[in-house]
Amino acid sequence: MDSEILSQFLFKNSEIIFDKSQKISWDGAYCHGLPVEYEIDKTLDIKGPDDVAKMGIATYNNHCRQIVMRYAHEWEDIVDRMGRWIDFRRDYKTMYPWFMESVWFIFKQLYEKGFVYRGFKVMPYSMGCCTPLSNFEAGQNYRDVDDPAVWVSFPLVDDPTVKLVAWTTTPWTLPSNLALCVNPNSTYVKILDKTKHEVFILMEKRVSELYKKPDSYQVLESFKGSHLNGMHYTPLFPYFAHVKTAFHVLCDDYVTEDSGTGVVHQAPYFGEDDYRVCLAHGVINKDTGPVVCPIDAQCRFTDEVKDFQGQDVKHADKAIIKYLKEAKRLVHQSVMKHSYPFCWRSDTPLIYRAVPSWFIRVEGMVDRLLANNSKAYWVPDFVKEKRFANWLRDARDWAISRNRYWGNPMPLWISDDGQEIVCVGSIEELKQLSGVSVDDIHREVVDEITIPSRLGKGLLRRIPEVFDCWFESGSMPYAQVHYPFDGRRTFMDTFPADFIAEGIDQTRGWFYTLLVISTALFDQPPFKNLIVNGIVLASNGEKMSKRKKNYPDPTKIFDEYGADALRLYLITSPVVRGESLKFKEEGVRDILKDVFLPWYNALRLLIQSCDQLKIDRKVNFIYDEKRLYASMSSNTNVMDTWIVSYTQTLLDFVKQEMDAYRLYTVVPRLVKYIDMLTNWYVKLNKKRFKGETILEDCLVSLNVLCYILLTMAKLMAPFTPFLAEYMYQILRKLMPQSSSSSEQELSVHFQMIPKSHHSLVNKDIERAVAAVQTVIGLGRVVRERKVVPMKYPLPEFVVIHKDPSVLKDVESLEDFVREGLNVRKVTLSQDRELYGVEMRAEPNYPTLGKKAGAKVKSLTQQIRDMSDADIEKLLSKGQDESPLTIIDEVPIESEDVHIVYHIARVKEFQCHRSDIFDFVVHGLWPQTFKAASVRDQPRNCRNEQQLPLSIIKRFYCLMPDEDLMQAEWEKHGSCYYKTATDYFNVIEYLFNQLKVPNIRAMKQPTSSSIKNAFLTLNSPHLFPSAIDVHIDKQGRLHEIRLCYDLQYKFISCTQ
Repeated sequence: MDSEILSQFLFKNSEIIFDKSQKISWDGAYCHGLPVEYEIDKTLDIKGPDDVAKMGIATYNNHCRQIVMRYAHEWEDIVDRMGRWIDFRRDYKTMYPWFMESVWFIFKQLYEKGFVYRGFKVMPYSMGCCTPLSNFEAGQNYRDVDDPAVWVSFPLVDDPTVKLVAWTTTPWTLPSNLALCVNPNSTYVKILDKTKHEVFILMEKRVSELYKKPDSYQVLESFKGSHLNGMHYTPLFPYFAHVKTAFHVLCDDYVTEDSGTGVVHQAPYFGEDDYRVCLAHGVINKDTGPVVCPIDAQCRFTDEVKDFQGQDVKHADKAIIKYLKEAKRLVHQSVMKHSYPFCWRSDTPLIYRAVPSWFIRVEGMVDRLLANNSKAYWVPDFVKEKRFANWLRDARDWAISRNRYWGNPMPLWISDDGQEIVCVGSIEELKQLSGVSVDDIHREVVDEITIPSRLGKGLLRRIPEVFDCWFESGSMPYAQVHYPFDGRRTFMDTFPADFIAEGIDQTRGWFYTLLVISTALFDQPPFKNLIVNGIVLASNGEKMSKRKKNYPDPTKIFDEYGADALRLYLITSPVVRGESLKFKEEGVRDILKDVFLPWYNALRLLIQSCDQLKIDRKVNFIYDEKRLYASMSSNTNVMDTWIVSYTQTLLDFVKQEMDAYRLYTVVPRLVKYIDMLTNWYVKLNKKRFKGETILEDCLVSLNVLCYILLTMAKLMAPFTPFLAEYMYQILRKLMPQSSSSSEQELSVHFQMIPKSHHSLVNKDIERAVAAVQTVIGLGRVVRERKVVPMKYPLPEFVVIHKDPSVLKDVESLEDFVREGLNVRKVTLSQDRELYGVEMRAEPNYPTLGKKAGAKVKSLTQQIRDMSDADIEKLLSKGQDESPLTIIDEVPIESEDVHIVYHIARVKEFQCHRSDIFDFVVHGLWPQTFKAASVRDQPRNCRNEQQLPLSIIKRFYCLMPDEDLMQAEWEKHGSCYYKTATDYFNVIEYLFNQLKVPNIRAMKQPTSSSIKNAFLTLNSPHLFPSAIDVHIDKQGRLHEIRLCYDLQYKFISCTQ
């Protein structure tokens, strides 16, 4: 959706006319590849290659083709309903022969440059899809699973009473064991197991993992791991006992001291390190000798392992453990919870196995990949500099072949002896080499085509593999225009792409393959700008899954809330900053309630006012944009000047940020603008709109409001296309007939983004209104805290600020302050001392912690002890030549502290903490698990003297009422804490640990939306049953209760 919004904005903000509609792409996994095949396999109950062979590749691929087309039509309906500008008539699918031909061309270029080779490597292998995967695919779907962990003994040949102990979480690999590996530099011990009366050898640092009680074993001897090198042991199973180079101890420093026993069992054809170590020590050979890999394509044991023949390897674990137990080779067993890779498509466990594959050499171009990556502009930048760059630094050669059927066949024809290879780069070249003319190049067509050998080796036949679908995705910039066959000029004009947008998971997918191919071919990045989206997760934080059905039906969301609400919910979420979002339907509902309804109500007020004007004064209002521009210089209404100026500032901001691809800053500003419009401008000008002032003033106000709403419709059109169009069509009726009937005026989507008029900007008014809004906001907070309703007028309201320019701004709009706060007098002063206002600094832990590290604790009290002069000096940094404030060798800046202002007289304490002043603490109530309610809590344990002033001053921002602090300490704190300081320290600690959402920004919040906001910010520590939200009968937020255990960890409130 980001790319569509940006395309719309670029079109609307450009003086060059270009085609703004996007063509839909069906590339990678959405057309060819594992996802489609997996769906067909499930539908037709296909278990493996034998079933496909019986059916025939042509029939199988035809089923795949049909499902792609069916899903394409279904997706078209969703995309249209979402309001995306997509041209489905100019789509491309990777299964189109012309697209596939360009992929062949790209591959041939790589082949001729020497980037392609055939290798035998241990690779991730999908048990469900029966094919190897690339390393970046293997990293896309990790899960926490419980696997069996077994400790197995290996008697030494020279002394069978002494046994090496190895540990593994993959018992199914033990029948293929060919060696054991130890760390030559680590210390190993020979111990006597006093219970089993057996002698074992394992790493000294790992003994405690197997023996929890020190008196259960006796150390007989210790030595370095190198002492074990070359020792022969008795095989676990007889299946491969004939391998003469196997069954002895090897040394390698990859064996670590933090897991297992320090003795690693080696199954070289089922582990990368196993393969490397055994190859280096001559246990196996690349070209000769037996390949010990006794499983078939479906990962079932073959007849080489007769005891477990036909069993799925993961399911065979139990039978193998039983075998070990009966053979008295099982020392110990347990269950281990660990993170394990699963197939990103079939959701089945991956295994690592050695398979022959075709690779692209990536490891040799890492420096060029990093250099080209640095040339592109990423949003957000941290994904480029950290996540993606780190992935590139560790890049491995890319396995691009797949043992599947529905895909682009690899265009390699090879002789029977493998010595002659022909790489075909086009359909025409295939015709010239084979004499066969084709119009499709899927497997069912090209598999039977042979090419005569030029070296007298008979007929060359195509290899059976197809391309990894990610290779097709990475070839998209070229293949989408059929480069170089038809679209050479188009490609040269559009490469590199101006921008692309995709999810953060594509750092190991599309972004990566695009960069690899473009670097190999042209040594340049494939895009100039890139926007990274986060991932939308299910409400419980899990990945959305069609199988689990853990997400709402999008059509129902559209029907209930509209597509625009869903669009704006996503665009204002962390997703546009490259972060994850737990999708919550109430978030979509809040957009409708908090943004769309106020916006629409402003439009309705305009229309109703125009209708009333026509009835009361027989005046037909017509919008006049030119008159607005001309009249603003003489318009004396402050709010008109402010909103028009604020609009110009908004237009400049949106253009600046959209040019920088920062959607995450734009939409919140637009939403804030709607709030400014509805809660400030409209509220303060209702009398003017309704004609309660003179006619001319009424017409001016309506003209300004119409201008604002038209500008908003044009600005919001890329983001909320349906609502913007609806409002625009209503506003068109207020335009002169001559202008509203032109073709460009027919739709808001034909309109350009309005240009700002700097002559209408008045920064002084904007600054003054912002100051007044802050004053009114703080004044309302004070009223709420003192429980003084707005309907009761106050005699005086004092505003204190050290900057005289701020006071001057407030003075210029003093009438708005009096009206907004219902006070008779507003007093402005720079003199804090006159009113007994003192300052106190409190640590801002999120920023200070990053800077100070372990010194935070010692800095806390020193910051709190800062004098007013110290604080003034800190705040003046950057405004004069004041030296840097340094405490305990840590430079302290204004963002490292919260400044708390309070009245010296205790009874008049007030707090202002700009980040979380919405919430205060009611109390911390210790209670026993047997207490059924608050009434059962221990309280009034002992009488205490009045709390000292120092405690009240220090903790006043937590519980800003002296009487409340005293009561909470006496009733509850004194029952469990020795001193009041201890009690309030705990309250302060818990409060600072808690991340508090901006409830004030939520209009008409519900208990559910407030609870979810807390859960989202405090995930994963806070969970639903540990928080209760109480709202009174009038719908007002009463309190939020959080439950902790004695270690101050969250606990269920029901316990």
